[in-house]
Amino acid sequence: MNDEVVIDAATELLDMRANRRVVPDLPRALRPQTLTDAYAIQQRVVAELVTRADGRCIGFKAACTNEIAQAALQIDRPVFGRLMSQTTSPSGTTLAADQFTHRVIEAEFGFRLATDVEPVAGGHTQDTIAAHIDALIPAIEIVDHRFESWAIGAVRIVADNAIHGWWIRGEPVTDWQDHDLAASAVSVARNGELVTTGSGAAVLGHPLNVMAWLADELPRFGLRLRRGDVVTTGVATDVFEVGAGDSCVADFGPFGTVTVAFD
Repeated sequence: MNDEVVIDAATELLDMRANRRVVPDLPRALRPQTLTDAYAIQQRVVAELVTRADGRCIGFKAACTNEIAQAALQIDRPVFGRLMSQTTSPSGTTLAADQFTHRVIEAEFGFRLATDVEPVAGGHTQDTIAAHIDALIPAIEIVDHRFESWAIGAVRIVADNAIHGWWIRGEPVTDWQDHDLAASAVSVARNGELVTTGSGAAVLGHPLNVMAWLADELPRFGLRLRRGDVVTTGVATDVFEVGAGDSCVADFGPFGTVTVAFD
């Protein structure tokens, strides 16, 4: 995919976002065919979103971190997108519902990097990546998309910044290392009623497996985890959509709660 097509595809995705325009697919000539194409388009989309909002990239989001999502999107690996300052808010935030096309709620384990992450021979493990992390961040990601079906295919989703909508971050927890994150329970309630439950095992078996995967994957596309970056590792429960008037609480047990509301 040449630079001109990458720019045109990014322009189309940005227009879809700006006008909340829902389409069955990108125009045929603008459809990425490979992950390399998709990440090139994503880079253009994110750069423009950051520039328009006078924001900055603050880290990464992982998606397709379970077999169900991978099967639906016809891919055998996770994918990533970028987290941005202008679409990140603290727990307790109320957002305007009409700024989204969809408001899909995903409770996720997040992390903050204390040091730059360098490649290691044979790839990172839970232990090697944990040494770079100084805090766990309980979080809710709001997923938003403008395709008639989110299962349109991984490369389209990647190009649209992995259909990231917003990130709600809880308070960082620095004494997380002695907890079994795979067994750590997560629950999400809407308007005071329990909707779904899960655990850290839902994301590649353990949230740190996602971090290790990301540390190895980013250099393939000229990127790297850096000191201060935040990462959200994929949904730990079933997902559901909300609307205006709804409020949600994600409960991460010893790691605290995260809340978001829509008006």
